[in-house]
Formats: sequence, C-alpha cells, structure tokens
Amino acid sequence: MIEITENLKKEIKRSVEVAIKEDVGEKDLTCSLIEDIDVAAKIITREDMILSGQAWANEVYKQIDPKIHTQWHFNDGDFVRKDTVISEIYGGRNAILTGERCVLNFLQILSSTATQTKNFVEKIKNFGCEILDTRKTLPGLRLAQKYAVRCGGGVNHRFGLYDSVLIKENHLAGGMNIPELILSAKRLYPDTEVIVEVESIDELKIVLSTGANRALLDNFSIKELRMAYELKLKSQNKNILLEASGNITKKNIKRIAETGIDFVSVGALTKNIEAIDLTLLIFPIKKTSMSNPIHS
Repeated sequence: MIEITENLKKEIKRSVEVAIKEDVGEKDLTCSLIEDIDVAAKIITREDMILSGQAWANEVYKQIDPKIHTQWHFNDGDFVRKDTVISEIYGGRNAILTGERCVLNFLQILSSTATQTKNFVEKIKNFGCEILDTRKTLPGLRLAQKYAVRCGGGVNHRFGLYDSVLIKENHLAGGMNIPELILSAKRLYPDTEVIVEVESIDELKIVLSTGANRALLDNFSIKELRMAYELKLKSQNKNILLEASGNITKKNIKRIAETGIDFVSVGALTKNIEAIDLTLLIFPIKKTSMSNPIHS
C-alpha cells in the first residue's frame, strides 16, 4: 500500500470539496427528477492501467452520501488489465450518479499519471537509476499527482519552492557566482538539499568543487552524461548525485540510465498524460440485498 500522510488526507478532503462544488453546485438538477432507488454500480477500465486515486474516490462519496459503500478489487499501485471491474459501489442511485464524474475524473487522471510513471520505470528497472517527477503538475493537484507517481514506482522530486534549493539558469542570470550562491544556501538552509542546474561540462566542474548535494544535468548528450559520471568519481565531491533532465522519452531513457547517473527527472509523468478510459455502469438490485451488499 502507498502511504497517505496526514497532510495528504487534508489535501484530499480539500480537493474533493472543490471538485464537488465545481460539478454539483447547489443541486444535481437531473437526479432531482428521478426516483432514488438502491443500486449496484461497477467501475470498469477499458485499457491496461496502474490504479491510483482510491482515497479521492472514497472521499467523493463520503462527502455526498456516507451511506454509499465501495468495494475495491485492487489496491493503488496494482496493475489492472483492460475490461476489468475495478470496484463495485452500492447505495442510492442519485448519490452515485451525482458523484460519478468527480470519482472518474480523479481516478482517470491519477491512474494515468501512475501508468505513465510505470512505463518509464520499467524501461530502466535493471539499472541503479530512479525516475523523478517535476513541478509540472496540474494546478491544484500537485500532491495528488505526486502520490500517483509513487503508485507507479517513481520517486518524488521537491514538492515546491519551499522544500529544497534548486539554482537554475535564470537564477544565475546577471553573472551570479555559483560557489558563493551554494555557500549562502548551505549557510542559510543547512538541513536542505541544494541542487544546481548545469548546462555544460565546464559548469559541472565548478559545481563538483562545491558542497552541492545534486547536479541537474540539463539536456546533456549521452556522451556528456558519461563524462559527467567519470568527473564525479574523480572530484572532491564524490557523494554528489547526478540527475539528467530535458527531452527525456521512453526511447532514450534506457541509454541515459546506462551512463551511471542517479536520477532521471521526467516532466511527462504529470503533464503529458492521457486520461485512462473508465466507465461507471449502474445495475438495479433488490432492496433486501442491501443488508449485505458485498455479497450481493
């Protein structure tokens, strides 16, 4: 099971509240026209996927109608084949329909992120290299998508501007001195990771002479990545981690991982996603079966 922290629980509640307000507003007008009966519903995937987003789906129905019961057939992080029932839902038809779109939206987006991540992770599973996400997330869903990345076997990079120092090209515009900036970061934030983006071997040599924790190798060629790894082994900062970024694809990631670097950061995990094709189908059931819906 993928851990859901207390902070993430609060975020799930918040994001679901926003989603319901956005979709339902004051009232589900269509459901107000039909009789509310007890039903069973099934969520089915129409394509292979890695499941992610159960807690968000559960929270949707918790906020709409706590009496709704959901039985999951898989855990977050599990591989699910196409045309498979992911979950069964029991309760009032109107509440199930009112929450349908919010539930599917969370599941299809987060499962897509998890599936995309897993596809990249599988490409380099035989190397000592890990897949990192980025801050290129859907607005308002950063913690959710970063959770989904973990479901797919990836590793989270920084969550925001507040939890690590990442000195990039634009921070250095105007002739900022890299070693001095790193020293300032280490002095002011001694318990915080300091990462420096480099765009050439010469810049890397400068960073390797400092106490930086990680060098982000931006758009390095395969040859340059190999050089970077060899330079690290010969430098005074042998513990520095190397991270490749920029134009990472499923076609080139294996060759990148073979160079010996520690991480590959991939913006596509969270920004170049195609929603998983999910559907929710409703089936009328006898009211007497609701006393034990799991076995109905």
